[in-house]
Amino acid sequence: MLESVLFLLVVFLTNIIQCITGFAGTVLAMPFSIMLVGYDVAKPVLNVLGLIASVYVVAVCFRHINKKELAKMTGIMFTGMAAGMYLKRYFTGNPSLLYKTLGIIVIVFAVMNAVKFFRKKEDRELPAAVSAVLLVISGIVHGMFVCGGPLLVTYASGKLRDKDEFRGTLSAVWIILNGILFATDIHAGWFTPPTVKLTLISVAVLAAALVIGNLISRKLSRKVFLIITYILMLISGISLLIK
Repeated sequence: MLESVLFLLVVFLTNIIQCITGFAGTVLAMPFSIMLVGYDVAKPVLNVLGLIASVYVVAVCFRHINKKELAKMTGIMFTGMAAGMYLKRYFTGNPSLLYKTLGIIVIVFAVMNAVKFFRKKEDRELPAAVSAVLLVISGIVHGMFVCGGPLLVTYASGKLRDKDEFRGTLSAVWIILNGILFATDIHAGWFTPPTVKLTLISVAVLAAALVIGNLISRKLSRKVFLIITYILMLISGISLLIK
């Protein structure tokens, strides 16, 4: 019971940060969630929350979606995601390896984005080969942990300059990919009655977090919350390595 309450608190706080910073909600929530409720519960629930949040953004930014980039990103990432879904089978009986793998990924994301933030360099388009590799790795991470967002943001920031185009196109990618994961999770039987109940409660918590996040974002500095985000990502990644 206590673990479920703490999980809902994690969902609430990380989605407030997601609303303010525009990224990192799931990658920040996943390490703590796995430690609280386990991978088999955390992954499907957080996937549903990401799916719902993306539907909301696409409803607002539908006209700004870059269809060419959407097709490219989903096509390449799907290949990586299929590989990630296959690879996660090897972690089923080895939770320690699962924790450490995610811990390393989260630490890399935190350092990579922190360096980019503090350098304050203008985003530029990556070479085609680098872009393809980045999208494949993003797909692999997403297939395993539903948190390939930071790598996709790294790719998209050099391709999609307009804010609404960026938000709309990336959210459309998550609707497609998270929708596929949602279907596979149902087929795999991951949505047991307790998980369904926790998912429904989490959706209500998500709605409250988005409302509060929007209010806070109007009054407080996004820079401060980005710094907090990177620190929390490092802490969560390290905690998984020593678990």
